[in-house]
Amino acid sequence: MGEQPIFSTRAHVFQIDPNTKKNWVPTSKHAVTVSYFFDSTRNVYRIISLDGSKAIINSTITPNMTFTKTSQKFGQWADSRANTVYGLGFSSESHLAKFAEKFAEFKEAARLAKEKSQEKMELTSTPSQESTPGDLQSPLSSDTINGTELERATPDTPQHFETRAEPSHNTLPPSHSSSSMNKHWEAELEALKGNNAKLTAALLESTANVKQWKQQLGAYQEEAERLHKRVTELECVSGQTTVIKSQKTELNQTIEELEAALKAKEEELERLKAEVESANGFQFKKDSLTQKLQDTESRNQALEARLSELELRLESQQQEREAFRASLRSLLELLDGKIFELTELRDTLGKLLESS
Repeated sequence: MGEQPIFSTRAHVFQIDPNTKKNWVPTSKHAVTVSYFFDSTRNVYRIISLDGSKAIINSTITPNMTFTKTSQKFGQWADSRANTVYGLGFSSESHLAKFAEKFAEFKEAARLAKEKSQEKMELTSTPSQESTPGDLQSPLSSDTINGTELERATPDTPQHFETRAEPSHNTLPPSHSSSSMNKHWEAELEALKGNNAKLTAALLESTANVKQWKQQLGAYQEEAERLHKRVTELECVSGQTTVIKSQKTELNQTIEELEAALKAKEEELERLKAEVESANGFQFKKDSLTQKLQDTESRNQALEARLSELELRLESQQQEREAFRASLRSLLELLDGKIFELTELRDTLGKLLESS
């Protein structure tokens, strides 16, 4: 096949909203493969992306296209043929940079290819432009369908035939008489008038048919464009069969990896939930212990105040006890003195009894 993929990447595909021309409308539910294709038979580069069997991007790169980076992971370009603006969202900035680099590279290649094709067209059209004036006698040729060649040829028709007549005049030998020259000129003039009348009639007829031919040509061009798009879609589908198979294998591997990663994330999420619950339990215990500590501190302060009060009372009681002891000592001393006096009085009374 003439068209082969030369670069592929994965991105989310968007198109500009045709109504608002501002909002982006996603054309794929997930990231799809976006590929650059090169058609060696037509020497053109295209950007193609398939979502299943549907072509969501089919854009031919032209020299006047521009790929614009609107953010770190998003880029866009306008396609005048498709009458839309495509947008691509990439998973990383490096993928976007690589795609933009390839876009600029293939855009330059498309420009060079266009210049080469224009040079070839100019080289091939040069011999037709240098054709003899006798070609004007075929007014219904393919060059007259667009009407431009006929319009250019109409005012120049007499001049062309005059230039053809001049060599015949110059080549007449000087031995001919003036009457033969006049007859020759009259015959040549009649022939020119007849040819001019035929050309004028053919020109009027072809001019009348130009509008109809243009309408038919427009219808043919629209049908050809539609068929070309259909053929392009079929070529994309058939050309990407092997690519789709390999991409399917890659997608299956990616899905398995993502499922494993998702399972690991779910396990980690459960672990984090358990940690959060334990942390909440610890926080509750901490709050209860903090409340108990505050209660204990307040009770401790009350006990300290009570202890200080008891110490004061104890000190006052000790002072009272010391004063009581002092008073007891004085009473004991006084009692001892009284007892001693009574003892002396007894002894004295005993002595008095004995003496009596």
